[in-house]
Order: sequence, then structure tokens, then C-alpha cells
Amino acid sequence: PRHIALVIAQILMAVGHLLFAMAWPGTMYIGTFLVGLGYGAHWAIVPAAVSELFGVKHFGAMYNFLTVANPTGSLIFSGLIASNLYDYEAEKQAQRHQITALTSPRLLHNMGFLADGPLKCEGAVCFFVSSLMMSAFCVVGAGLSLMVIYRTKRVYTHLYSSNRT
Repeated sequence: PRHIALVIAQILMAVGHLLFAMAWPGTMYIGTFLVGLGYGAHWAIVPAAVSELFGVKHFGAMYNFLTVANPTGSLIFSGLIASNLYDYEAEKQAQRHQITALTSPRLLHNMGFLADGPLKCEGAVCFFVSSLMMSAFCVVGAGLSLMVIYRTKRVYTHLYSSNRT
């Protein structure tokens, strides 16, 4: 069944996000490849899996629902969760730098920490929690796909049985 491929894609994405969180040298390239591969696999596999499980009678509505899921997830994870975590880490760094500014304010101003404008976060800590959360959600997605595999085993056995004459 195609859901096994979805499990593999989710695991690839989970590993990619975990590599983002660890921020080891060179892992950005490998993580980007794994997340992109898993994401592309979803766009290729999910419509076919949905049509197999639910038929093609209302496939247009189901495909549109799947298409709306992408920007909705981006809004929730990128627009709300990741941005708030980034701002939180940037505020923590700014507070630490303000304490250090008492000893060397000119150095920190040259580095841009005391300059006017939006807060900025530096280092792997900025997206560490966000990447771990995305990795965890990918693992949950893989688990849910495994549940679908278990629950639809009879459907696929009947669908691909060798009773054809």
C-alpha cells in the first residue's frame, strides 16, 4: 500500500527536522534534502492513496481539502509557533546582551544588538524547539499512517487479490 511509502516519507522528514535542530556542520544540506524529498513524496502519494481508500466519486472535494491543508499548516507552524518561539529566543538573547552592554556598550552596538529595529536571534537555539516539534509531528504522522495500514489491511488484500480470471 501507498501508506508504507508515506511512513517512509514521514520518517525521512523527521530525521531532516532533527538534523535542523542539532545544527551540526553540514547538516543543513542533508536536512533540506530529506525534508524536501519527504514533502515531495507526500504530494505524489497522498492523492493516489486518498482515491484508493475513498474512491473517485468526490475526489475533487477531497483533493481541494488536501490542498488547503498545506497553507493552513504553514500558517499554524510557521506563522504562529515558530515565529513566537523565535521571538522568545531573540528576547532572551537581547536581555543577556543588555546585561553585557553595561561592561562594553560600544562593542554590542557595533554588533547590532543595541541598534534600533526588530530583535534578532543568532545561533542554532533560534529554531531548535521548532525543529524538534516538527520532527515529533512527523513521527506522529508516521504512527498514524501505520494505523491506517493496519486498519486497511483487509481492503488492500481484497483490492489486490489474485482472484482475477
